[in-house]
Amino acid sequence: MSTAAEPAATIIVLHGLGADGNDFVPVVQALDLTAVGPVRFVLPHAPVIPVTINNGYRMRAWYDILGMELVRREDEAGLRRSRDDIEALLARERERGVPAGRTVLAGFSQGCAMALLTGLRHGQRLAGIAGLSGYLPLAQHTAAERSDANALTPIFMGHGRQDEVVAIERGRASRHLLQQQGYQVEWHEYAMGHSVSLEEIVDLNRWLLDVLARP
Repeated sequence: MSTAAEPAATIIVLHGLGADGNDFVPVVQALDLTAVGPVRFVLPHAPVIPVTINNGYRMRAWYDILGMELVRREDEAGLRRSRDDIEALLARERERGVPAGRTVLAGFSQGCAMALLTGLRHGQRLAGIAGLSGYLPLAQHTAAERSDANALTPIFMGHGRQDEVVAIERGRASRHLLQQQGYQVEWHEYAMGHSVSLEEIVDLNRWLLDVLARP
């Protein structure tokens, strides 16, 4: 979806496990980015794959979830495959006239994991990376694989203190690791579960206005 034919910026939003891009239409509609100018929102759908933790049931997922511990056993092949797909989305935006520096990569839950995984490794500086209710996957590879282009890219992270799917401790650990590696992380905690609140949308809206106002 887009507010104009020639957007001044693009925001790619990656959904969570079992959802699809349409789930974030209400969140996108709640944002007020008028000050930025016309914005294109890209809301892709993850592929339909068997998910181990759900007894192999096929659903939309950016990668397989092998167990509740999330990071002890990771679907590295699936993560990297979806990273390639998201890189293709970023390349398409450049072809459509929106440079990386005017593009924000955002995501919720699994989408947060993919936004962090892809954004930190992207070869051109992004305007920002936003991760909601998620964590940093393949964390042990981040230092070796990260791109210098996004070393100073602003990162927004929000998490519910009562999150029953991705424990807030996992989000806090990811934030700590990112800060240890020199990333600028704006961290927010909310009185909610595995969801998005109005308070979080307000904070995200302010952050988006800030990062998209930068040269």
